[in-house]
Amino acid sequence: MSPFGEIVSLTVLAVWLLLAISLFLLAGLAGWVRNPLKIDHCWRLSGHLLLASLMVTLLVAATVIAQALAGNTMVTDAGRQLGLYPGGISVWMALMVTFVGWVILRFANTYLRGDPGRERFLPWFLVIIGSVLVLVFTNHLLVLAGAWIGVSLALHHLLTLYRDRPEARMAAIQKFIVSRLGDTLIVAGVMLLYLHYGTFYIPEMFSLSGNHSADSMSLALASVALALAAALKCAQIPFHGWLIRVMEAPTPVSALLHAGVINLGGFLWLRLFPLFDGFTAGHMILLVVGGVTAVVAVMTMMTQYSVKHALAWSTCAQMGFMLFEIGMGAYTLAFLHLLAHSLYKAHSFLASGRTVVVTAKRPFPDASNTTRILWAVGAGTMAAMLLAIEPRIVEHNILLGALLVFAVAAATLGIPAATTHMARLRLAGMALMLVPIYVLCHLLIGPAVPDHSGFALTAIAEVAGGLILAALVTGSLLVTLAPKHPLTRSLRVHFSHGCYLEQPFDRLTRKLASEALRAPAMFYRQPHRPFTREERS
Repeated sequence: MSPFGEIVSLTVLAVWLLLAISLFLLAGLAGWVRNPLKIDHCWRLSGHLLLASLMVTLLVAATVIAQALAGNTMVTDAGRQLGLYPGGISVWMALMVTFVGWVILRFANTYLRGDPGRERFLPWFLVIIGSVLVLVFTNHLLVLAGAWIGVSLALHHLLTLYRDRPEARMAAIQKFIVSRLGDTLIVAGVMLLYLHYGTFYIPEMFSLSGNHSADSMSLALASVALALAAALKCAQIPFHGWLIRVMEAPTPVSALLHAGVINLGGFLWLRLFPLFDGFTAGHMILLVVGGVTAVVAVMTMMTQYSVKHALAWSTCAQMGFMLFEIGMGAYTLAFLHLLAHSLYKAHSFLASGRTVVVTAKRPFPDASNTTRILWAVGAGTMAAMLLAIEPRIVEHNILLGALLVFAVAAATLGIPAATTHMARLRLAGMALMLVPIYVLCHLLIGPAVPDHSGFALTAIAEVAGGLILAALVTGSLLVTLAPKHPLTRSLRVHFSHGCYLEQPFDRLTRKLASEALRAPAMFYRQPHRPFTREERS
């Protein structure tokens, strides 16, 4: 390793760490000052810090690429001195977090202007962004667990931004209870990993993973604890009720929650999966819980009339798909899913006002079912042939291949009735382009994900995954092609309430939350006036 390369790597990482620390310092300053002029300066400085962090993260990415090309460990060694682990996953996550955070901050600066919650928003927003950056870059499991808890505690303050709204406070307390359960599980998982490996440092665990027995009870229990923690963080069934109710929070908070915070359960596994040798009990939990959540949430999303509630169920479904993919060992797809969902969902929430206007317009009538099915089968068959010719596209995973084929076929089911044959051909071609686009994204993201070519599903996992995909395809086709069928109408009633799967856990958390708040009357919704200050008597 050249001294110059070491100095450059150490300098870039030190500047990155200094910027992350500056976010916490600015959060403290923004929470302390009361002068409106100084608060505006804090907002502007926050934007500059996030942009600077984005630029420095790009420099870190350049040094990581240079390390890979040169075949040395200069960035890794420099990161060890600062307590950082600048791997490919860390860099991609940091780029996404700083970019999405900067966009949400710019939106919130205008959206919350004149709102009484504006002063409280900025400090906790900066704490969340700083904590997530520490979480994705740290090389120490205890620091990771501490940042995980810090994100959750700071988010609680944003969810209660409107303190005069009883239902918002109730939902926030429910989320608080779920999060504390998740925190307990992640701390338990960290301690179990320590018992197995004898260290808290993630790089040392990776180097030791091949020398330790994979049949350790500590490792098996750690996989279960971390899988349950991920399910709680990602609002999976039956712990998802709070996600639907925190829609009371302002739009920037919803965008931050759905585009960043809720993804951390998936990142946790993408960071730590090399510690587990192949398919574990934790993988089975993620596959089943994530798959069932995806099926139920997709169907429920189609029954919602509120844009925000539909987006909330969409997030629940996408997180389910991501955990399902992790359970199948499709780590590269799961990481791509995480990044794409963050960008998509941030835009969806920040543009939800325009979405209401668009959805109010009368949609184009669909083509006949026969036409739609023929085109869908044709596009799906072409996609299946491409995957059969080159199975490496889906890492030789038949379930992943089936999921991609269904995505291509489903994209062609919305052909309007008056579309010409040439237009239909173009639409089918665009749907088929999902395969090469996925290949390009896989080539771009793949090098950041640790090698997992030896991963293999068990027979029972393949059966469970196949049943979940079959249920998803059947339900989607029934709703899309036969929306007026008696069975569809009957199912619609139940799916509009999420099949009531959240009710047992929701009753428990509401009872605990009401006791914590000591206000039974808070069950009743109050009028929402977010842009008017309270009248003081």
